[in-house]
Amino acid sequence: MRVGMFLNYAGGFREAAEEVARLEASGIDLVAVPEAYSFDAVSQLGFLAARTERMTLMSGILQLYTRTPTLTAMTAAGLDFVSDGRFELGIGASGPQVIEGFHGVKYDAPLGRTREIIDVCRMTWRREPVVHEGRNYTIPLPAGEGTGLGKPLKLINHPVRERIPITVASLGQKSVEQTAEIADGWLPMFYHPERAGDVWGAALAAGAAKRDAALAPLDVFASPALAITEDPQLEAMALAAAKPQLALYVGGMGARGKNFYNDLIASYGFETEAALIQDLYLDGRKQEAVAAVPDELVRAISLIGPASYVAERVAAFAESGVTTLAVTPLARDSAERLALMAGFRRLVG
Repeated sequence: MRVGMFLNYAGGFREAAEEVARLEASGIDLVAVPEAYSFDAVSQLGFLAARTERMTLMSGILQLYTRTPTLTAMTAAGLDFVSDGRFELGIGASGPQVIEGFHGVKYDAPLGRTREIIDVCRMTWRREPVVHEGRNYTIPLPAGEGTGLGKPLKLINHPVRERIPITVASLGQKSVEQTAEIADGWLPMFYHPERAGDVWGAALAAGAAKRDAALAPLDVFASPALAITEDPQLEAMALAAAKPQLALYVGGMGARGKNFYNDLIASYGFETEAALIQDLYLDGRKQEAVAAVPDELVRAISLIGPASYVAERVAAFAESGVTTLAVTPLARDSAERLALMAGFRRLVG
C-alpha cells in the first residue's frame, strides 16, 4: 500500500517544502497538493519537484472548470517534465459554491466534462493533433463561434510519458462508475471502509465491467486524518481536531437538499446527525455544528488511536480495496508531523 500525505503549509511554504524533502527521506511515497479556493496547486508542485527526487507529486485536486482541457493536459505534462515522470493528475468537479462563487463559472455537466477532459488529456500527451467534438468542448473552435482561423495543433514538446496517471475525485453513483471505467485512480472523500461497499460497490463493479483491459487496476485512495497515540487525552484531542472539517463539508459545502458530502454521511447511517450538523451550520451556529459531529463517525473514517488500533484500521481500509492512504496528519508542528508520518510508514510496512 502506498503511503502519502496532503500538504500542510500553515507554517510557510518554504518550510513545508523542506518538510516534504524529509518525508521523502523517511519513505513516504506521495504528497498531494490541494487546490480549493486557496493558492494554486501548480506553482507549489513545480517547487516541490525541484526539492524532491523520488516521491510522487499529485494535484489534489485541479477543478474541471477552471482550466481548458488542453491547458490541463499541458500543465500535467509540464509537471511530469519538471519532476522526471513523478506527477499524477488529480481532477474533480469541486462544487457550485467554489466554481460559481469563487470562479464565476457555471457549474454544469460534471460527468460529461470529466470524460471529455480525460480524452483530450490523453490525446494531447500522445502528441496527436487535438480534435475533439463533444457536448461540452469543441476543439478547434468552429468558424461560426470564432474567427475561423483555428486549426488542429499538437503539443510541441515530447512528454516524459504519454500516459500520466489520472485520479478523479468523485462521490455520486454515476461519477464513481465512470471513474472506475476510465480513470487510473479514484479519490473519494470521507471514506468509510465498512460502508464503502454498500455505498459504491455496485457503481465500482459496473464501471470495472466496461474498463479498458489496457488500464491497470483502479488505484483506490482514502484520505483519513491520522494521529497515533497511546494517551487517551491526546486521542480525544485528535478526534476533536478532525471534526471542524467534517462540519464544514457536511454542514456548509452546499445548500439544504444539494450537498454531496451531507448525502454521503447520511448514506453511512448518520442521517439524523448529518441533518443536525447542516441545520446548525447553515444557521450560523458553527461551533455547535462541530460539537454535533459524532465520535463514532470520526473514528470510522480516520486513523486515530493507539498504534495497535491504527494497524487494525489500516487493515480494514486495505481489505475494503484501498491501495493508497494519503493521510492528513494531526500534529502541532513539523517535527511532530515528521515523526508521526515516519511511524505510520513503519506501521503500514
